[in-house]
Amino acid sequence: MIPLDGWLTIATYTLGCAVIVLVAGALLLRLVRRRGVTAHVLVPTGAAAVIIAGAVLLTTRQMFISEHDSSVMLVVLLLSLPASSAAAVLLGARLRGATRTLVEAADGVGDPAYIPVSADLPTVELRAIGAALDDAHRRVTDAQVREAMVEQSRRDLVAGMSHDLRTPLAGMRAMAESLEDKVITDEATVARYHRQLRVEVDRVSMMVSDLFELARVQGSLRLELERIGAGDLIAEAMASADPVARAKGVRLVSSAGADLPVVVDPTELGRALQNLLVNAIRHTPADGTIQVTAATSSTPAQFVSVSVTDSCGGIPAGDLDRVFDTAFRGEAARTRHAEQGGGLGLAIARGIVEAHHGEISVRNLDGGCRFELKLPLAVD
Repeated sequence: MIPLDGWLTIATYTLGCAVIVLVAGALLLRLVRRRGVTAHVLVPTGAAAVIIAGAVLLTTRQMFISEHDSSVMLVVLLLSLPASSAAAVLLGARLRGATRTLVEAADGVGDPAYIPVSADLPTVELRAIGAALDDAHRRVTDAQVREAMVEQSRRDLVAGMSHDLRTPLAGMRAMAESLEDKVITDEATVARYHRQLRVEVDRVSMMVSDLFELARVQGSLRLELERIGAGDLIAEAMASADPVARAKGVRLVSSAGADLPVVVDPTELGRALQNLLVNAIRHTPADGTIQVTAATSSTPAQFVSVSVTDSCGGIPAGDLDRVFDTAFRGEAARTRHAEQGGGLGLAIARGIVEAHHGEISVRNLDGGCRFELKLPLAVD
């Protein structure tokens, strides 16, 4: 049994070796901070081995009676140092491979050929880094897809609006030249040309107005929020759209129920509702009915749901996910009436609703479709 003074001797030598080796190891780590993983594995592994070897060597020198036993122990310790270093290098090979994998993954973030790496790494910390790289790749890829979609949408919008503007402008130019050159002289035709010029000017003005509104809602739309009942919003939007509905012979029916308070910008949200109503009127046949309703729901937060249901016959299934896109034209894209703008009403409505932190959607029903917007219910 080891006496008490022996335990004190062992503890003293071990602690002394640990302090010396820790200081030396810290200096070595600073010197090799720009080196590879192998150096950073060898320093702590070697430090541990040197602490053990130093403590054993010193205590055996003091406590071993046999000089032979002390020499044998010294030889064993000297041989164990390179052996432990070699074992550390061999066992650290996977760690070196993992770091190379992480470097390659970092270089490949955003590349279509990127391969997820988090599951193949040896330690929790490296797997966390790998998972962060995988997530960064997903976010970069999603951003690239969104950027490509936005760019394609912009190109489609420019192409579509150029076509829509070119047609009325060409007609206006032809009529203006005919009037200027006095090719047309009879009063009835001249009057008709003047009326048509005004109609075409109004049409172009509406297109430009829609473009301006779209740029505004997709930029920094400033909202002047106030508490208002959903029923009041619906009533104002229906009053604004009623002349258009009457001219086409379409009935507008409201079922707002109890007064449901929301905190919104009445002007902006009213415009979104008007756009939905005008779109519904445009695609509903004469003698058709458009119903506007408001109700509360919860999934799980409580909100107010305002829906516009028409009898347009439905939207093709392939177009349902695109009707709110900026450049989407639909089936009758090129057959515009004088009262139509640039066909951007639904995109503007979506921008306004999303600026209010709401949601807007559409789905088909029997004989028509339902546009629905959801807004958080105001709480006292």
